[in-house]
Amino acid sequence: MMNIDLHTHGKLSKKTHFSIDYFLAMAREAKENGLQAVALTEHFNTLHFLDMLDQLDHHFDYKDDYYLVEGLKVFSGMEVDVANKGHILIIGNRVLIRDLRRQLEPHTLKDNFIPLEELLDRTDDQPLLRIGAHPMRESTPLTHHAVQTLQRLDCLDINAKDLFQYGLGMAHDVRQFADELGMRVSAGSDSHQPLQFGSVINRLDTPCSTAEQLRIELLNGNVQIEISACLNVKVKAAQMMKELLKKSMVVA
Repeated sequence: MMNIDLHTHGKLSKKTHFSIDYFLAMAREAKENGLQAVALTEHFNTLHFLDMLDQLDHHFDYKDDYYLVEGLKVFSGMEVDVANKGHILIIGNRVLIRDLRRQLEPHTLKDNFIPLEELLDRTDDQPLLRIGAHPMRESTPLTHHAVQTLQRLDCLDINAKDLFQYGLGMAHDVRQFADELGMRVSAGSDSHQPLQFGSVINRLDTPCSTAEQLRIELLNGNVQIEISACLNVKVKAAQMMKELLKKSMVVA
């Protein structure tokens, strides 16, 4: 088996610089919460995205589609904003992630985000896992996109932040929406802060080393999603700590 969180961030916020020390604190907390792997899906328009990958390349070994960070598999990826609202998680080999990020350079500002259809066109023939992030979040929904377009994604994200904000019934709503589309679901903590790890976990039947292996396991339904009984405490504590840390950085 392999426990993995498929939606995580390596930075406190988009505006902060990447810190190896902070990232290691995230990785260690993930392991403490029973995870063997995470997908690092940092925002594609975060400050110095490619610099973050450069630092990871310098500090950690990379095999297949993941960095090995003190025994934790950290799959490379990113979270992409699309036109007309919505976020898409793209997980795959670092070479593909770097190349796609360079292609998206003209689309990093809100007024010029890439259309979902074009993003899918650019990634259709590549060994990538593509997940519709927090598809029913009021601020960035995916529900208004065409059915045929959404069905090109691999999964829809049951998101811990949404479960905290809207209630655990959101998991049922996302599952129902996915069922209507004939799609699978996956789970992500959406962590920007270590305390949020363990709020949701994907328990895969088989350990994976590539995004394509992850994709196959998810599409075949070989996963159990676990929602922690402590989810509300974990997410609330993480959000409070995140705000405190951001304020302290501003003061500094």
